[in-house]
Amino acid sequence: MTRARTTFAVGAIDTATAAALRDVDDAGRAPRFLVEEEGGSPLRCCLRLSRPGERIALLSYAPLRRFARTLGADPGAYDEVGPVFVHADPCEGPAGDGYPEELRAERRLLRAYAGDGRILRGVLVEANGPFEDVLDELVSDPQVAVVHARAVEFGCFTFEVRRR
Repeated sequence: MTRARTTFAVGAIDTATAAALRDVDDAGRAPRFLVEEEGGSPLRCCLRLSRPGERIALLSYAPLRRFARTLGADPGAYDEVGPVFVHADPCEGPAGDGYPEELRAERRLLRAYAGDGRILRGVLVEANGPFEDVLDELVSDPQVAVVHARAVEFGCFTFEVRRR
């Protein structure tokens, strides 16, 4: 029997942040705009894979820095800036706040962070694995303020997860 998931919400890079990053990214550079030839790049604005012919932007993003700023915290040495893809123009965002279906086929590293920006733990979940079960467990820990999902092979930020 599968139980309903109500403990967490998956979040993409929000519309306002994506718009700002399309001008100047978190590394202080202009993004690179391109047209997808084959598709398949994970888009952090809508949490799906790109389609052939779509215009996308490759830019640098500092997810923990932005999260810590909302809490008045300093991520210190855990602050990372890495590459992400977003649509070149605003999109409608994700279809919902559950685990993104198009991203299940890749394994993910789920990193749990405290409110002060420290990493508390990391869990590797294999492709098509029990993502919801692991996320339920992580966000049920009262010390966990946010979980970041990352691509294993490239280490890139994919999306964030917060307790409901």
